[in-house]
Amino acid sequence: MKDQAKHIIKIDNLSIGYSSKKKTITIASNLNIQLQTGNMVCLLGKNGIGKSTLLRTLTKVQPTLKGEIFINNANLNSLSNNELAKTLSLVLTERLPDSSLTVFELVALGRQPFTNWIGYLTSEDLQIIYTAFEKTNTKHLMNSKCYELSDGQLQRVLIARALAQNTPIIVLDEPTAHLDIHHTINTFSLLKNLASEFNKTIIISTHETNLALQLADELWLMSPSKFISGKTDELIEKNALDLLFDSKLISFNKTLKQFTISNS
Repeated sequence: MKDQAKHIIKIDNLSIGYSSKKKTITIASNLNIQLQTGNMVCLLGKNGIGKSTLLRTLTKVQPTLKGEIFINNANLNSLSNNELAKTLSLVLTERLPDSSLTVFELVALGRQPFTNWIGYLTSEDLQIIYTAFEKTNTKHLMNSKCYELSDGQLQRVLIARALAQNTPIIVLDEPTAHLDIHHTINTFSLLKNLASEFNKTIIISTHETNLALQLADELWLMSPSKFISGKTDELIEKNALDLLFDSKLISFNKTLKQFTISNS
């Protein structure tokens, strides 16, 4: 317990996948992670390797197959939905369903775990909401309808909602999947700043490998044979990035700290 107290997230011998009455499909097993607060973590791996499954398991969207997940020393399975919503916020890539919600109303939903059943916003709630708008540079969008937003604007608004939720952990599944390079860099820079300024733990599943290598404090690497987590520079030094791709067309350049197209 003494060692565990140092970590905001601790994962012991975790197996993830899907289970039904007929069979169990294991996506990855024997995952062990210890993560301190205030870090930006990027989860990297090929399509279909299980990144989204890991994030869904970590956020209690789907159950574990085996092992335990601890958040702030509490077993994930012991947390009620409301307790979890005060600890962890989730940002997905899916477009919102058609709605007449304004951007302010959407971001204000981040306060729902903390308001009473009427949903009354106190002056403190409003201050947190306005701070979220300021930090994500979305204040000018407050009165817009959500359906009027571009993909880049919507992504920043969803991050604002997560910031309004004011949780120590923010989990994002492919937050830049539909964004151009300009908005992708802006989103990563924003998340990096949130981790630094607010001491948030930011966990991002992404295919933006080279950008992740520049900005992430830690990496979670998923390959068919192995899962590795650790400080970015340490994993680079150990040649751990070589595990990500088995293609002869791509190689990791240790000096440049990025993946490049092989000459051969």
